[in-house]
Amino acid sequence: MFEKMIKFFAVFVLGFLWLAVLLLAYFNFPVKKTNNPIELGITFSSRYSQDIGLNWKENYVALLDDLRVKKIRIPIYWDLVEKEKDVYDFSDIDWQLDEAEKRNAEIILVVGQKVPRWPECFIPKWIGVNNEELRKNELLKNEEILQFIKDAVVRYKEHPAIKYWQVENEPFLAFGDCPTPTINANILDREIEIIRRLDPDKKIIITDSGELSTWMSAAARADIFGTTMYRNIYRQGWGYYVYPLGPRFFQFKRWIIDRFVGQKNAIVIELQGEPWVSGWTVHRSLEEQFASMNERKLRQIVEYAGDGGFSEVYLWGAEWWYWLKEKQDHPEVWEEARSLINM
Repeated sequence: MFEKMIKFFAVFVLGFLWLAVLLLAYFNFPVKKTNNPIELGITFSSRYSQDIGLNWKENYVALLDDLRVKKIRIPIYWDLVEKEKDVYDFSDIDWQLDEAEKRNAEIILVVGQKVPRWPECFIPKWIGVNNEELRKNELLKNEEILQFIKDAVVRYKEHPAIKYWQVENEPFLAFGDCPTPTINANILDREIEIIRRLDPDKKIIITDSGELSTWMSAAARADIFGTTMYRNIYRQGWGYYVYPLGPRFFQFKRWIIDRFVGQKNAIVIELQGEPWVSGWTVHRSLEEQFASMNERKLRQIVEYAGDGGFSEVYLWGAEWWYWLKEKQDHPEVWEEARSLINM
């Protein structure tokens, strides 16, 4: 009996490994080049731009006027807008939206407690100063974020620059310095319901990891599903490597969400356009940064996204491009981005 169990287990493991090899081979089988046009946008974080020593308003205007970006994803940082309970300062968001409107640019406005840029979760200190306190105050936090989203939607639902709402950022991915590994699904559903009720005419984007998720939970809730897409990775203990996945991997996942949850609308919400390095990007040498991302790699990853069948793509790293140009006298990535965006 024991020998039969060992044989069964061995056959199961070998079968699993063989299936994994076949899938990997399929994902890396060349795809037919379509050369279909790709609409390129960016994510812009005023917070990150300032953190790396830039004048964030100058950075933003340069993106609009020099790169002529027409699609921008902007996060609302809860802890910056509501530093004190019920005392709001939306002035920075107002300014970004108004500048976009002047240039006929369209905005994805991101709301929630988890929005783009590290540490991912941005919860006001008046709720708690560390994750242990935030976990203790979970009920308070949940009710307060629902109220904040309601107030933000009421404020901005008529703004002509806003095209889509994004609710939370990768809510089902356990990533970031957050009080809980993922966003509670019931709270996420309540956040979505608030936006649908207050602003029923705009579509809602829900996002998930391109490589580390099945997409199913996010795609089932979304009007438009947004995936991240990274190629050149650093992981502690592993070092630097390139994901061994061809664009068929993303074609296959799009087929899965279409087949099983009826989601036909998928975009790349976050395409790697800056280095993924050990530690704070701008604290590493330029040589190490360029080994992970440069103008050549930027063009290659945009082509990779197109080969995956995506026609709408938002690049990540616009602040870093500007930092290279303004602080390091390296405009090459900035100029390549301009070429790609206006291609």
